[in-house]
Amino acid sequence: MPTLRPDLGKAKHTCNDAAVFVEEGTTHVLRLSLSVAAVALAALALTACGDDGTSSGDDKSSDGGTSAPVSAADAKLIEKAQDAYASYVSDESTLLLEQTGEFVELYKDGKDDAARALYPVARSHWERIEPVAESFGDLDPLMDAREADVDFAAGEEWTGWHVIEKDLWPARAEKYKSLTTEERGFYGDDLLANTEELDAQIQAGLDFPISLIADGSRGLLEEVATGKVTGEEEYWSRTDLWDFQANVDGAKVAFDGVKPLLEADDPELAAELEERFADLQALLDLHRSGDGFVTYDQLSADDVRDLAAAVDALSEPLSQLTAAVTS
Repeated sequence: MPTLRPDLGKAKHTCNDAAVFVEEGTTHVLRLSLSVAAVALAALALTACGDDGTSSGDDKSSDGGTSAPVSAADAKLIEKAQDAYASYVSDESTLLLEQTGEFVELYKDGKDDAARALYPVARSHWERIEPVAESFGDLDPLMDAREADVDFAAGEEWTGWHVIEKDLWPARAEKYKSLTTEERGFYGDDLLANTEELDAQIQAGLDFPISLIADGSRGLLEEVATGKVTGEEEYWSRTDLWDFQANVDGAKVAFDGVKPLLEADDPELAAELEERFADLQALLDLHRSGDGFVTYDQLSADDVRDLAAAVDALSEPLSQLTAAVTS
């Protein structure tokens, strides 16, 4: 059994320190994720800091990297978008921590049916703010790595949500040996400890430049395209459509935050994005069941194709969002 992760003991430096995170005795720049949005978040300080080391999060940047003039009206819209998104991330992180605690308690107590029911609900709060969570490079692989992502031959250890997922839904696993009560306690406590660390980092306060919010919307659709619509993310539980919906939720919130800026500069793009979001949501709604969704294995090949096409149709105009609201 792997040993529990030691306390990370991190403190965020100022803009002049390039927003690195420090662990006692060692300095680590945030590990970049493959996600577009996570890359943007990992470079948070570089986009949020001016030449004098102070925050420039309210500026709209030109292609040349210099700050373009911002009108008083735009400045108010930018501030409103930043405050709203920061509040959203904070609230989702709080709910993630609360429901992860409930989930872990159920799992450790052997209340498997209740734990299975809560699993996709609790994870939805992670998926809505996934680019933010992924930006904490030490925590993301400890919490959200899939079994296929782990290099066991190199000595990597697998922990987090998907270890527990496999234990709760072992039907697709060959010759699987269920975790013992002690092992359940270990993996559950480790997941909760990492979630507490993530929430502490988020509640300490993060800056969200407009470019980052827009990139976050695009990045969440990328998550849908590469993991959710393919059924790869929740291989054991087949609860991919819950994750799909949560990613769309987060992308729509980010888009709604910058939409007033976009409407002033490119109303046609704003209208197209609103329509494409609605089209995708309408398709998702076809697969609802009770308070959630059907499992991925109940989708037909045509269903998957239609969902993928709707994601692609939204992704193309969404790729223009960041440039449109920062130029």
